[in-house]
Amino acid sequence: MNLDIRLPIGGLFTLLGLILTGYGALGEKDIYERSLGYNVNLTWGIVVLLFGAWFLYLGRKGTSSVEPAAAEPAGRATEAREHALGLEDERRPRPH
Repeated sequence: MNLDIRLPIGGLFTLLGLILTGYGALGEKDIYERSLGYNVNLTWGIVVLLFGAWFLYLGRKGTSSVEPAAAEPAGRATEAREHALGLEDERRPRPH
């Protein structure tokens, strides 16, 4: 399976950020008297929303559509040549 863990985490935080931002923007303003008039839900909703969006961006950016070398004819030829030369042996140090 090719699922990057950042995608579901980013989706979860984005959804939570949307809920908090919506509640802070549309909720009653009287409940913020205890926090000296500071809209904590709106502020932290935006922070969590940005964090989730950042994770979604990183998850999408990190996903790659690179196929193994053996899937292409040129890749199979390269793999065969490296195998014949013994370059696939992990115990041998590779030349720089």
